[in-house]
Amino acid sequence: MPVADQRAAVFARIREAVKVKAPHLHAHVVEEKEEHRVPGAETYREWLPSVGTSRAEQIELFAQNSVGLKTEFYRVPSLEEAGRQLAAIAQEAKWERVATHRHPLAEKLTERLMLPYMITDDGYAVSDLESSHAAITGCDYVIAQTGTLLVSAGTAGGRALSVLPPHHVVIAREDQVVPDLAAALDLAAERYAGKWPSFLSFITGPSRTGDIERILVLGAHGPKRLTVFLLP
Repeated sequence: MPVADQRAAVFARIREAVKVKAPHLHAHVVEEKEEHRVPGAETYREWLPSVGTSRAEQIELFAQNSVGLKTEFYRVPSLEEAGRQLAAIAQEAKWERVATHRHPLAEKLTERLMLPYMITDDGYAVSDLESSHAAITGCDYVIAQTGTLLVSAGTAGGRALSVLPPHHVVIAREDQVVPDLAAALDLAAERYAGKWPSFLSFITGPSRTGDIERILVLGAHGPKRLTVFLLP
């Protein structure tokens, strides 16, 4: 699409969006003498597109979003099947070494590859992690609305594991699928109950940039490939 047409399309979407008046940010905040409550998911959800009412619809939406984001999404019936499919990917890509962390699903999936691997929980040399062909981690939540993964220091094995290797593999269960960003943040706040991990990150597809001549380049600032396995 020519640049002029792209610009026109963007302005058209902006004009359409501003026709709908957004609710005031603090419209539903209840201020008490000693406590201020922040608006929850329901407040923000009215600003956001519908994501369906059932988990099956939300999983399908995540799958659809994955296509556009170039995320490789596999809904598998068992850990064994995830292992078979990941082994095929590893063989095709000629992996020789992978990295993971002590996560109940990620570590078991890694073991099924029958490849040398490192556990980042034990400490590691940065050069060893950089030379790993893939990182296998868990996540906190799978967000249907945007095709996003919410990860934290614990579920992603620290800050570097999901960033340095060129291929990031995430394994999750269906009960981790949530409708939207607001729900994910609400659940994270409840889960961590004020004791937040050292970092949270939203991962939406493989790393990308389009800064140079509007040409999309994958892997510019992180993994070039993102693969997600979803178990029952």
